[in-house]
Amino acid sequence: MTGRIAFQGELGAYSHQACQQSRPGMEAIPSTTFEDVVDKVARGEVDLGMLAVENSTYGRVADVHSLLPKSGLHIVDEAFVRVHVNLLGVPGARLEDVREAHGHVVILPQCAGFLKAHGIKGCVSSDNARAAREVAEGRDQSKAALASELAASIYGLDILARHIEDQANNTTRFLVMSRTPDHSRRGAAKMITTFTFRVRNIPAALYKAMGGFATNGVNMTKLESYMVGGSFTATEFYADIEGHPDDANVARALEELRYFTSEVRILGVYPADRERGSGSD
Repeated sequence: MTGRIAFQGELGAYSHQACQQSRPGMEAIPSTTFEDVVDKVARGEVDLGMLAVENSTYGRVADVHSLLPKSGLHIVDEAFVRVHVNLLGVPGARLEDVREAHGHVVILPQCAGFLKAHGIKGCVSSDNARAAREVAEGRDQSKAALASELAASIYGLDILARHIEDQANNTTRFLVMSRTPDHSRRGAAKMITTFTFRVRNIPAALYKAMGGFATNGVNMTKLESYMVGGSFTATEFYADIEGHPDDANVARALEELRYFTSEVRILGVYPADRERGSGSD
Protein backbone atom coordinates (compact mmCIF):
# COMPACT_ATOMS: atom_id res chain seq x y z
CA MET A 1 0.00 0.00 0.00
CA THR A 2 1.43 3.37 -1.01
CA GLY A 3 0.73 6.79 0.47
CA ARG A 4 1.67 8.54 3.72
CA ILE A 5 0.96 7.66 7.34
CA ALA A 6 1.56 10.05 10.25
CA PHE A 7 2.76 8.98 13.70
CA GLN A 8 3.51 10.76 16.99
CA GLY A 9 7.20 11.11 17.68
CA GLU A 10 10.46 11.36 15.79
CA LEU A 11 11.97 8.89 13.34
CA GLY A 12 12.86 5.75 15.26
CA ALA A 13 9.93 5.98 17.71
CA TYR A 14 7.91 2.85 18.51
CA SER A 15 5.06 4.46 16.57
CA HIS A 16 7.41 4.59 13.58
CA GLN A 17 8.07 0.89 14.12
CA ALA A 18 4.29 0.32 14.18
CA CYS A 19 3.97 2.08 10.82
CA GLN A 20 6.68 -0.09 9.30
CA GLN A 21 5.06 -3.22 10.67
CA SER A 22 1.44 -2.41 9.78
CA ARG A 23 1.87 -0.35 6.58
CA PRO A 24 5.36 -1.19 5.25
CA GLY A 25 4.70 0.36 1.83
CA MET A 26 3.71 3.78 3.17
CA GLU A 27 5.95 6.76 3.92
CA ALA A 28 6.00 7.38 7.68
CA ILE A 29 5.63 11.06 8.63
CA PRO A 30 6.73 12.16 12.14
CA SER A 31 4.45 14.48 14.16
CA THR A 32 4.96 16.32 17.43
CA THR A 33 1.73 15.35 19.22
CA PHE A 34 -1.28 13.06 18.86
CA GLU A 35 -3.31 16.13 17.90
CA ASP A 36 -0.85 16.83 15.09
CA VAL A 37 -1.36 13.31 13.77
CA VAL A 38 -5.14 13.77 13.78
CA ASP A 39 -4.88 17.18 12.12
CA LYS A 40 -2.61 15.89 9.34
CA VAL A 41 -5.11 13.14 8.54
CA ALA A 42 -8.14 15.45 8.76
CA ARG A 43 -6.53 18.03 6.43
CA GLY A 44 -5.57 15.39 3.89
CA GLU A 45 -1.82 15.91 4.31
CA VAL A 46 -1.48 12.18 4.95
CA ASP A 47 -3.69 9.19 4.18
CA LEU A 48 -3.64 7.50 7.59
CA GLY A 49 -2.65 8.14 11.20
CA MET A 50 -1.05 5.75 13.71
CA LEU A 51 -2.04 6.34 17.35
CA ALA A 52 -0.82 4.45 20.42
CA VAL A 53 -3.75 3.76 22.77
CA GLU A 54 -2.50 1.38 25.45
CA ASN A 55 0.45 -0.59 26.73
CA SER A 56 0.27 -3.93 28.50
CA THR A 57 2.61 -2.72 31.27
CA TYR A 58 1.83 0.99 31.58
CA GLY A 59 -1.90 0.98 30.76
CA ARG A 60 -3.80 3.36 28.50
CA VAL A 61 -2.15 6.33 26.85
CA ALA A 62 -3.55 9.50 28.41
CA ASP A 63 -5.85 11.70 26.33
CA VAL A 64 -6.10 9.43 23.28
CA HIS A 65 -9.48 7.93 24.20
CA SER A 66 -10.97 11.39 24.69
CA LEU A 67 -9.30 12.64 21.49
CA LEU A 68 -10.71 9.94 19.22
CA PRO A 69 -14.46 10.74 19.43
CA LYS A 70 -14.00 14.43 18.56
CA SER A 71 -11.35 13.81 15.89
CA GLY A 72 -13.87 13.09 13.14
CA LEU A 73 -11.66 10.18 12.06
CA HIS A 74 -12.42 6.47 11.88
CA ILE A 75 -10.52 3.42 13.11
CA VAL A 76 -9.76 1.11 10.16
CA ASP A 77 -7.18 -1.21 11.71
CA GLU A 78 -5.24 -2.07 14.84
CA ALA A 79 -1.62 -3.12 15.34
CA PHE A 80 -0.09 -4.88 18.33
CA VAL A 81 3.62 -4.06 18.53
CA ARG A 82 6.01 -5.96 20.77
CA VAL A 83 7.95 -3.24 22.58
CA HIS A 84 11.58 -4.19 23.17
CA VAL A 85 13.32 -1.51 25.23
CA ASN A 86 17.05 -1.13 24.59
CA LEU A 87 19.67 0.97 26.35
CA LEU A 88 21.40 2.98 23.62
CA GLY A 89 24.71 4.76 24.13
CA VAL A 90 27.21 6.66 22.05
CA PRO A 91 29.81 4.56 20.20
CA GLY A 92 32.46 3.30 22.60
CA ALA A 93 30.33 3.67 25.74
CA ARG A 94 29.92 0.74 28.15
CA LEU A 95 26.99 -0.16 30.35
CA GLU A 96 28.98 0.72 33.48
CA ASP A 97 29.60 4.23 32.09
CA VAL A 98 25.90 5.12 32.03
CA ARG A 99 24.50 7.29 34.83
CA GLU A 100 21.33 8.59 33.15
CA ALA A 101 18.80 6.92 30.84
CA HIS A 102 16.46 9.23 28.94
CA GLY A 103 13.05 8.12 27.69
CA HIS A 104 9.36 8.99 27.50
CA VAL A 105 7.40 8.98 30.76
CA VAL A 106 5.53 5.90 29.50
CA ILE A 107 8.67 3.85 28.91
CA LEU A 108 10.50 4.55 32.18
CA PRO A 109 8.23 2.33 34.33
CA GLN A 110 8.56 -0.46 31.75
CA CYS A 111 12.23 -0.96 32.60
CA ALA A 112 12.38 0.40 36.16
CA GLY A 113 13.80 -2.86 37.51
CA PHE A 114 16.76 -2.83 35.14
CA LEU A 115 17.56 0.82 35.83
CA LYS A 116 17.46 0.30 39.61
CA ALA A 117 19.64 -2.79 39.41
CA HIS A 118 22.32 -0.88 37.50
CA GLY A 119 22.11 2.37 39.47
CA ILE A 120 20.92 4.35 36.46
CA LYS A 121 18.70 7.41 36.92
CA GLY A 122 15.66 7.56 34.66
CA CYS A 123 15.13 10.97 33.05
CA VAL A 124 11.97 12.04 31.25
CA SER A 125 12.14 12.98 27.57
CA SER A 126 9.25 14.05 25.34
CA ASP A 127 9.94 11.14 22.99
CA ASN A 128 12.12 8.03 23.00
CA ALA A 129 13.49 8.65 19.52
CA ARG A 130 14.23 12.26 20.43
CA ALA A 131 16.13 10.99 23.45
CA ALA A 132 18.18 8.79 21.12
CA ARG A 133 18.89 11.72 18.78
CA GLU A 134 19.93 13.98 21.65
CA VAL A 135 22.21 11.33 23.16
CA ALA A 136 23.86 10.92 19.75
CA GLU A 137 24.31 14.68 19.45
CA GLY A 138 25.61 15.07 23.01
CA ARG A 139 28.38 12.43 22.72
CA ASP A 140 28.33 11.96 26.51
CA GLN A 141 29.12 8.36 27.51
CA SER A 142 27.30 8.81 30.85
CA LYS A 143 23.97 9.44 29.11
CA ALA A 144 21.93 6.82 27.28
CA ALA A 145 18.51 6.54 25.67
CA LEU A 146 15.71 4.02 26.14
CA ALA A 147 14.54 3.31 22.64
CA SER A 148 14.13 0.84 19.79
CA GLU A 149 16.74 -0.91 17.68
CA LEU A 150 15.34 1.14 14.80
CA ALA A 151 16.37 4.32 16.66
CA ALA A 152 19.85 2.90 17.24
CA SER A 153 20.32 2.32 13.52
CA ILE A 154 18.95 5.75 12.55
CA TYR A 155 21.09 7.75 15.00
CA GLY A 156 24.24 5.61 14.97
CA LEU A 157 24.12 4.48 18.60
CA ASP A 158 25.42 1.30 20.19
CA ILE A 159 23.03 -1.09 21.94
CA LEU A 160 24.55 -1.36 25.42
CA ALA A 161 21.79 -3.63 26.76
CA ARG A 162 19.09 -5.33 24.70
CA HIS A 163 15.47 -6.07 25.67
CA ILE A 164 15.62 -4.64 29.19
CA GLU A 165 11.84 -4.32 29.71
CA ASP A 166 10.65 -5.80 33.01
CA GLN A 167 7.69 -7.66 31.50
CA ALA A 168 8.42 -10.29 28.86
CA ASN A 169 5.15 -9.66 27.02
CA ASN A 170 5.45 -5.86 26.90
CA THR A 171 3.15 -4.84 24.02
CA THR A 172 1.63 -1.59 22.76
CA ARG A 173 -1.65 -1.46 20.90
CA PHE A 174 -1.97 1.08 18.09
CA LEU A 175 -5.00 2.20 16.09
CA VAL A 176 -4.86 3.16 12.41
CA MET A 177 -7.06 6.20 11.70
CA SER A 178 -8.61 7.31 8.40
CA ARG A 179 -10.85 10.13 7.17
CA THR A 180 -13.32 7.59 5.77
CA PRO A 181 -14.81 4.58 7.57
CA ASP A 182 -14.44 1.02 6.32
CA HIS A 183 -17.09 -1.32 7.68
CA SER A 184 -16.36 -4.10 5.19
CA ARG A 185 -15.55 -7.56 6.47
CA ARG A 186 -11.87 -8.11 5.73
CA GLY A 187 -9.01 -10.33 6.76
CA ALA A 188 -9.14 -13.84 8.14
CA ALA A 189 -9.49 -12.78 11.78
CA LYS A 190 -12.63 -11.78 13.67
CA MET A 191 -13.86 -8.21 13.48
CA ILE A 192 -13.70 -5.64 16.28
CA THR A 193 -16.19 -2.79 16.72
CA THR A 194 -15.25 0.28 18.76
CA PHE A 195 -17.82 2.81 19.92
CA THR A 196 -18.55 5.46 22.53
CA PHE A 197 -21.83 6.08 24.33
CA ARG A 198 -23.48 8.16 27.04
CA VAL A 199 -26.10 6.57 29.26
CA ARG A 200 -29.43 8.24 29.95
CA ASN A 201 -29.96 9.75 33.39
CA ILE A 202 -32.10 6.93 34.75
CA PRO A 203 -31.45 4.40 37.55
CA ALA A 204 -29.19 1.46 36.61
CA ALA A 205 -28.85 2.76 33.04
CA LEU A 206 -25.31 1.42 32.57
CA TYR A 207 -26.22 -1.98 33.98
CA LYS A 208 -29.21 -2.22 31.67
CA ALA A 209 -27.27 -0.97 28.66
CA MET A 210 -24.61 -3.64 29.19
CA GLY A 211 -27.18 -6.38 29.65
CA GLY A 212 -27.83 -6.62 25.93
CA PHE A 213 -24.26 -7.69 25.23
CA ALA A 214 -24.40 -10.45 27.84
CA THR A 215 -27.78 -11.84 26.76
CA ASN A 216 -26.76 -11.81 23.08
CA GLY A 217 -23.39 -13.46 23.66
CA VAL A 218 -21.27 -10.50 22.55
CA ASN A 219 -17.82 -10.38 24.12
CA MET A 220 -16.86 -6.90 25.33
CA THR A 221 -13.06 -6.70 25.54
CA LYS A 222 -12.82 -3.12 26.82
CA LEU A 223 -15.04 -0.69 28.71
CA GLU A 224 -13.61 2.58 30.02
CA SER A 225 -15.13 5.82 31.22
CA TYR A 226 -13.90 9.39 31.03
CA MET A 227 -15.36 12.78 31.86
CA VAL A 228 -16.68 15.05 29.14
CA GLY A 229 -15.89 18.77 29.32
CA GLY A 230 -14.56 18.50 32.87
CA SER A 231 -18.00 17.70 34.26
CA PHE A 232 -18.56 15.00 36.85
CA THR A 233 -22.11 14.49 35.59
CA ALA A 234 -21.30 14.00 31.89
CA THR A 235 -19.52 10.67 31.59
CA GLU A 236 -18.77 9.01 28.29
CA PHE A 237 -17.89 5.35 27.87
CA TYR A 238 -15.47 3.85 25.38
CA ALA A 239 -15.94 0.19 24.41
CA ASP A 240 -14.49 -2.54 22.18
CA ILE A 241 -16.54 -5.60 21.30
CA GLU A 242 -15.87 -8.66 19.20
CA GLY A 243 -18.06 -8.82 16.09
CA HIS A 244 -19.46 -6.71 13.26
CA PRO A 245 -22.49 -4.37 13.56
CA ASP A 246 -24.24 -6.47 10.89
CA ASP A 247 -23.94 -9.66 12.97
CA ALA A 248 -27.41 -10.50 14.26
CA ASN A 249 -26.36 -10.73 17.91
CA VAL A 250 -24.29 -7.53 17.74
CA ALA A 251 -27.14 -5.66 16.04
CA ARG A 252 -29.55 -6.71 18.80
CA ALA A 253 -27.07 -5.69 21.53
CA LEU A 254 -26.48 -2.28 19.94
CA GLU A 255 -30.23 -1.74 19.56
CA GLU A 256 -30.73 -2.41 23.26
CA LEU A 257 -27.78 -0.15 24.08
CA ARG A 258 -29.37 2.74 22.16
CA TYR A 259 -32.56 2.42 24.21
CA PHE A 260 -30.70 3.23 27.42
CA THR A 261 -28.30 5.85 26.01
CA SER A 262 -28.52 9.41 24.77
CA GLU A 263 -25.76 8.94 22.20
CA VAL A 264 -23.94 6.03 20.54
CA ARG A 265 -21.10 6.66 18.08
CA ILE A 266 -19.32 3.96 16.11
CA LEU A 267 -15.63 4.89 15.92
CA GLY A 268 -14.50 1.99 13.80
CA VAL A 269 -15.03 -1.54 12.52
CA TYR A 270 -11.81 -3.38 11.76
CA PRO A 271 -10.13 -6.80 11.74
CA ALA A 272 -8.58 -8.01 14.98
CA ASP A 273 -4.80 -8.06 15.05
CA ARG A 274 -3.39 -11.58 14.87
CA GLU A 275 -1.78 -11.06 18.30
CA ARG A 276 -5.19 -10.69 19.99
CA GLY A 277 -5.73 -13.60 22.33
CA SER A 278 -2.12 -14.76 22.07
CA GLY A 279 -1.35 -13.56 25.60
CA SER A 280 0.45 -10.42 24.47
CA ASP A 281 -2.47 -8.15 25.15
